[in-house]
Amino acid sequence: MPILMQSSTEGLQNIIGIVVLVVSLFGLLIAFAKRYRRCPSDKILVIYGKWIGSGAVGASAKCIHGGAAFIFPILQDYQYLDLTPIPIDINLQGALSQQNIRVNTPSTFTVGISTESGVMENAAERLLGQSPGEVQELARDIIFGQMRVVIATMPIEEINADRDKLIDNISNGVEVELKKVGLRLINVNVQDITDESGYIDALGKEAAARAINDAKIKVAEQTRSGEIGKANAERDQRVSVAAATATAVEGENTAQITIAKSDALRREAQAEAERVAIAAEKVKSAQALQEAYTAERTAETERANREQATQYADIVVPAEIEKQRIVTLAEAEAENIRRVKKGEADGLKLMLVAEADGTRAILTQKAEGFRDLVASVDNNPEYASMLMITEKLPELIAEQVKAIQGIQIDKVTVWDNGSGSKANGKTATADFLSGMLGSLPPLHAVAKSAGLDLPGYLGSPSSSGNSETPNSETPSEPPEE
Repeated sequence: MPILMQSSTEGLQNIIGIVVLVVSLFGLLIAFAKRYRRCPSDKILVIYGKWIGSGAVGASAKCIHGGAAFIFPILQDYQYLDLTPIPIDINLQGALSQQNIRVNTPSTFTVGISTESGVMENAAERLLGQSPGEVQELARDIIFGQMRVVIATMPIEEINADRDKLIDNISNGVEVELKKVGLRLINVNVQDITDESGYIDALGKEAAARAINDAKIKVAEQTRSGEIGKANAERDQRVSVAAATATAVEGENTAQITIAKSDALRREAQAEAERVAIAAEKVKSAQALQEAYTAERTAETERANREQATQYADIVVPAEIEKQRIVTLAEAEAENIRRVKKGEADGLKLMLVAEADGTRAILTQKAEGFRDLVASVDNNPEYASMLMITEKLPELIAEQVKAIQGIQIDKVTVWDNGSGSKANGKTATADFLSGMLGSLPPLHAVAKSAGLDLPGYLGSPSSSGNSETPNSETPSEPPEE
């Protein structure tokens, strides 16, 4: 019996021991679970105390981001650093630039605790336990100082013109100082840059004026190119028109020459029967050709004058106006006028060459007509000269009567006292008319001055030289062949 009781007691003790062991193990497991801490992604787990490992700086703290760690009870403890970004408004006023001009640079910075190895340990040492407002004030002081340093090293022109460089310099300077306290610079936004002296506004006005001037220069250059192109096109058009006109005149002259040769062949077949008619026709034809040449020369002269006036009105006058309006384009306008003048000269040259060719063709045709005229009278110079004299008689007589051409007979008053006739039986009125007719230059003298010798049947000059008396005899007619 005592043996059974002893066995029961030992069994109970064993069960109690097992229960105590299980409870102890379970409590130990719960305690271990409570001391195992996981770090959220928006925080840094800072472990401090004993046995923090080799990752700590100066063996003061261990920082974990994105992991978990066991916190030994009694020996270690922990806190979290919040990674939420902190916006900081920096209203920097009166910062001195490199030229000692005070600059106002309101900006907005965004900072946060760094997760970089080595830097977050600095945050654990200097920011652990501080509120976000205290961290913000600390960062603001650091940023203010670094911004003043950066602006002092840059000229105001560069500060105003190159915002990227300004932001890079500020970021580099601020980043270094923020790392010392465990912070990092997330973003920099420079809102505006002004100065108390108005220098930046003046730079802006200068840049705007420069841009406007550049735009005006580009517009003027495009206008100049358009005017040059227009002038070149007009020059080509006028050269083409002049060339076509010259070709047309040349064709007309060739056709006239062909017609004249055909007429000459036809007249040559009728020469024996119609010799006098052919000679008269040749003379009239020569006169007609001369009148046509005179009219054509007048028309060409008028056309040349009109073309010159048109070119002057269309090119020279606008060029002068453009030259006065845009002084900076004077050289280009001068070049434009020179080119237009060259085109005008080339066109005028072509017109003059065409006119010379036409004159040459007319004179050649007239020479051929005179040659045919001499041939039609069997190459007898006397007969040919008679025909030429016949052609020139109207002109000689016209020259002869020019001496009294301007006298208005119906307005001439002759005083006659009626006392009777003189010895010659003439009155004063008759003497006046006889003397006026006697004042005409002799026909033979006028012909001599023109290089012509009139035949005898037209009379001979008198000894006094005041009148010409035709031969009493009937002028001999040329012998008939």
